[in-house]
Amino acid sequence: MTENEASPVDVIDEAPVATPDHTKRNNRVIWLLLSATFIVILNETIMSVAIRKLMVDLQITAIAAQWLSTAFMLTMAVVIPITGFLLQRFNTRPIFIAAMSLFSLGTLTAAIAPGFPVLLVGRVIQASGTAIMLPLLMTTLMTLVPAASRGRTMGNVSIVISVAPAIGPTISGLILNSLSWRWIFILVLPIALIMLLIGIRRVENVSEPEKVPIDVFSVILSAFGFGGLIYGLTQVGQGGDVPGMVDGVNVGMWVALGVGVIALASFIARQLLLQRKDRALLDLRTFRFPIFTVAIVLMAICTASLFGTIIVLPIYLQEVLHLQPLATGLLLLPGGLIMGLLAPFVGRLYDRFGPTVLVVPGSILVSAVMWTLTMVTENTSPYLLLAAHIVLSIGLALMFTPLFTAGLGAVTPHLYSHASALVGTVQQVAGAAGTALFVAIMSAQTAALAAGGASTDAAAAGGVRMAFLAGAIISVFGVVGAFFIRKPADVPADLAFAH
Repeated sequence: MTENEASPVDVIDEAPVATPDHTKRNNRVIWLLLSATFIVILNETIMSVAIRKLMVDLQITAIAAQWLSTAFMLTMAVVIPITGFLLQRFNTRPIFIAAMSLFSLGTLTAAIAPGFPVLLVGRVIQASGTAIMLPLLMTTLMTLVPAASRGRTMGNVSIVISVAPAIGPTISGLILNSLSWRWIFILVLPIALIMLLIGIRRVENVSEPEKVPIDVFSVILSAFGFGGLIYGLTQVGQGGDVPGMVDGVNVGMWVALGVGVIALASFIARQLLLQRKDRALLDLRTFRFPIFTVAIVLMAICTASLFGTIIVLPIYLQEVLHLQPLATGLLLLPGGLIMGLLAPFVGRLYDRFGPTVLVVPGSILVSAVMWTLTMVTENTSPYLLLAAHIVLSIGLALMFTPLFTAGLGAVTPHLYSHASALVGTVQQVAGAAGTALFVAIMSAQTAALAAGGASTDAAAAGGVRMAFLAGAIISVFGVVGAFFIRKPADVPADLAFAH
């Protein structure tokens, strides 16, 4: 989209409104993108309930097994920044075909994987396709849907982004009850291929490509930056024979974190330089809009809480309370369904009342649940956990739609593709960080308690409590930030910055 000279205040709610001739086409494209994105995002968390089975079948540790989820999100965090370039350079249809083709290839690779390394490669290929779909959906929606009705449409996007990962463990549990872990991919493959064929026939081009260069050095810096940070986080609290351990100090962890911080700082500096000539891989001028900045921080907190809970809770239910995978999946199902049912309703409330009345109570509910989960023991009732998960899902449902809508709506239209890429990048990094941090803290505390003589169940429960304590502390910052979210149209002129 061509750049204009109007201030963000003037263009904040502007987006091309579909002409009557294109309304049916636009709706069809949006719904196809929503359906395809739901399928690919579902796979972010579908492996969480399978971790215990994978540990036994593939003879790997919990830290290695959780990389099947972490590597998926990390790959997305590395690839998503490139999508800002792809969405500007290519039409809607070829990008959709490329994304679904990659996802289908990755699913096939995972289904026939002879061992852990090939399975991990399949997950990475899957993630490469998934990474393209999310910003494609966001940018297309922001371009085609008028500002007045974005809340309702973003409610549908929230179903994709929040509900798909939430019900992933349930679907996994249902499959693993009677089939091997390979069927998680075997059953998804035909659905992915059908969506690919439908897309080839029905997805039409709704964007206007521009010839923009790609900065390869920025791609390399982003890979080392995000990769180093996430790998370092997975090593927090590890000991024993972990690679890089020297005299009791995890040198590998500190090296990875150092490389990540330096590379990410270099990446940011390079983008600030390149964006002066509109050549940035990821245009950081989106952060000049205060609402977008606050919204993306809150999204990171919500996502870290969601993915950390999704990975740790099933481990707790199976390892400590000794529930079967099917029971674990069913226990997590009501929360996912409630989140899906609430999303469109929350979108309509946003259009009518704005984000504050939704985000503030939502953040309070999320924080309250995280603090409640810090008190779980080896004797905690599964029904209490069911109730906690439902309340957590309600809180997240109240937050996701307003944050996406207000955050993306706050930037100028010519920055939509970069804003969508940034949202996806931060969300995936936060999800990967939340997963890695929760599992690392849980593992470290469990080992410490076991070494102190605690029983297996008591030690595992103590590890889970410590993981949720970290999440609870983070959630407090979400409550504070929620009071600063407002609808873009309500932003005073002196708070909106020209690009």
